[in-house]
This record gives sequence, structure tokens and C-alpha cells, in this order.
Amino acid sequence: MNTRDLSANEPYVPGRGVEEVARDLGAEPEDLVKLSSNENPFGPSPKAVEAARAAAEAAHVYPKAAHTDLTEALADEWGVSPAQVWVSPGADGALDYLARATLEPGDGVLVPEPGFAYYPMSARYHHGTVAEYPVAPADGFAQTADAVLDAYDGERIVYVTSPHNPAGTELPREELVALLEGVDEETLVVADEAYGEYTETPSAAGLLDEYENVAVTRTFSKAYGLAGLRVGYALVPEAWADAYARVNTPFAANAVALDAALAALDDDEHVERTVEAARWAREHVASELDAPTVESAGNFVLAEVGDGAAVAERARERGVIVRDTSSFGLPEHVRISCGTEAETREAVATLNEVLADLDPDLDLGAEA
Repeated sequence: MNTRDLSANEPYVPGRGVEEVARDLGAEPEDLVKLSSNENPFGPSPKAVEAARAAAEAAHVYPKAAHTDLTEALADEWGVSPAQVWVSPGADGALDYLARATLEPGDGVLVPEPGFAYYPMSARYHHGTVAEYPVAPADGFAQTADAVLDAYDGERIVYVTSPHNPAGTELPREELVALLEGVDEETLVVADEAYGEYTETPSAAGLLDEYENVAVTRTFSKAYGLAGLRVGYALVPEAWADAYARVNTPFAANAVALDAALAALDDDEHVERTVEAARWAREHVASELDAPTVESAGNFVLAEVGDGAAVAERARERGVIVRDTSSFGLPEHVRISCGTEAETREAVATLNEVLADLDPDLDLGAEA
């Protein structure tokens, strides 16, 4: 017996863990600077850690199936009804829920290229077909409604990412509105805002009262520092109130994650510190790295370095881990996550040494 044909499903390629790299180098993990996975360098809120420890003592009890406490807190945070909040195991879980609620076999989805690999993966899991629209280096990775609509052919779901991973560019509010106006009324525009806390651009959640064909996904993995607990959510149109119970996996978000997320949501100071540190790190990388960078609104910076794989490998050998973006179709770039001030300074200094060693005569130019 065989599985169904999965050949169209490209595996998701995550950044390597610091323990794996440390074993390869014969080093201790704490001696390495890992800036490859867009994690929060300050870790989770102390309030979240305390809540998780307390919740672990009752880990033998199933969580509330509807995730009531966190759902109500998020509804209050965003000014929506609790029925519009779909808590999930990570934002990728929310993407799956939206696909379950929307796609019939053979329905099309439209995804950015480059972009998050799980958009097409989730669609294909649900027997959807996939088309792409460009977020191109030649255009500075600019995101516009016209670029999406030029590729649009009535797909059931259109995915947009703001800030975009790995470029860090945004889809301005007016462009999102133009996109919502330009697609069919039965097309759902999914605004992935995994990095939304790092930008000052208003969330697409503010459009939920006006448009019935938009949904927003968010996560506690980035600014809230809970990547290891896997908790995210979608904000959906009010008309979708009854759908969550029909697509939600039973007890999908674990009780420890739920309590930690609820506590993290209450710690504004920790998030503000995280966002401010990322803003400084972005500016430092852009101004001090000897390579062109893309202006980013996330907690990372994309840099054009010539041979991304070689630069990432040489930096890794020197104890600094950055993301080779070949898996995004960007072999000439690396993505550098925002670390602490000390980590960011060390990463930039190391990358500059690597760039000079690889080609001392190469002038990669100024910031782009």
C-alpha cells in the first residue's frame, strides 16, 4: 500500500537548530549566535513562563475545547466577537483551518513567490491547486494590488504576507483595500500578519467590519516569544461564526500554550521591548552591513550577498547562524534575524569579514 501522490508537496525547510550546528562544529550552543529563525532573542515574557509552569501541573486535564479564555481576550484585544477568533496550533494551524473552511477539491489558491512554503502545502493537503504571483527582487520586493491581480484568475484563496517573509516589505492598507475590491466576492484574501507586532501599519483586522472576504492570521511565536509552544489564531468574518467548531481539531491548542499565550498577551512591556530592539537591529544591519539590504518591517533583514549559501556556511563556521534563502528561490541572499544588541553587532561584524574573505575586490554597493 502506498500514500497518495505527494510529489507536488515540497517539504518545509526550517532553519537548523542551534544544537545541531553546535554538534557539527564541536562547540557549545551558548557560544553560537543564532539569527536564522526570526525568534525573539529575549525569550518569552516572565509572566508567560510562570503561567506555563502552573499549567503544566494540570497537564493531565484536556484544555477547554473552544479555548474560551484566550479567545475572549483576543476578541477584546481586536474589538471583534469571540466567534471571529479561531485559536490554533501555530499560525500554520490557522491556515489549515481556513483552507478546510474554504476549499473544495480542485479549487485554486494564489500565493506569493517567494513566500511562506506552507501556503501551497496547506492548499495541496486539501486537494487545491496552486498559482503564484511575484514579489520580485527587481522591484525591491514591493507588494501591490496590481501585481496580485495581474496573476489572479478567480482563485478561492489569495494569500498576502505583511510584513513579507523573507523580504520584510509590507502591503500598504490602500493596496489591500484595492485587492479586496478587485477579487471576486467568493475569494478569501488571507492576510498573514505573523510579524504584525513589529510594524506600525494598521492590521487588516480593521477591515473585518467592512469586508466579508478577508481573514487575518497571527501568531504568538514571534514578538511574544512562544515559538516552542505553537499557538496562533485567525480573525475571520462574522458570518463564519459556526464554522470553527466544524474545522477545529479537537483540543488542538495545548493547555500550557493557551495559558502562556494569555499571560503573554497581558505583558505589553515585554512586547514593546522586543519591538524596539528589533527596530534598532534592523537599522544597524542596514547601515553597517557591507551589502545591500531590503527595508524591513519585520524582525529580520534580507541582504544581497552574492552567494548566499557560501556566506551562510562561512558565517556558521565562525559561530554565526543566518538563513540561506535558497529555499525561497533567493540564492543570492541571506536573511538575518534581529538579535540582542550584542548578537546583532557580532553577526554584522562576522558577515563583513566573510564577505571580504570571499571576494575582497567585490563592491556590493550601498543599502538598497
